[in-house]
Amino acid sequence: MNWVNKYKLPATEAIKYDGNLCITTDSLWKALYATFNSALHRPIDKEVLNEIEPKPTIIWAPFLKEKFCQALTKCNNLLAPGLDKLMW
Repeated sequence: MNWVNKYKLPATEAIKYDGNLCITTDSLWKALYATFNSALHRPIDKEVLNEIEPKPTIIWAPFLKEKFCQALTKCNNLLAPGLDKLMW
């Protein structure tokens, strides 16, 4: 089964760091490294997490592994099962 199809990414602007385009792996790595390390020892305010509303836990109906595998084998390699038709 073909689980992953090639997807052409849209043309977008390159990532910029310090006013320069990150067009090589080396420049992208330097931007990532510098950005991560600039926040490494900064204090954080965990109280913002208290503002997030808790969501109710969803209880799954029990199902057998065999039934799950049967449902997957009925799928084509482009769409997921269900009404939403999400792509793999």
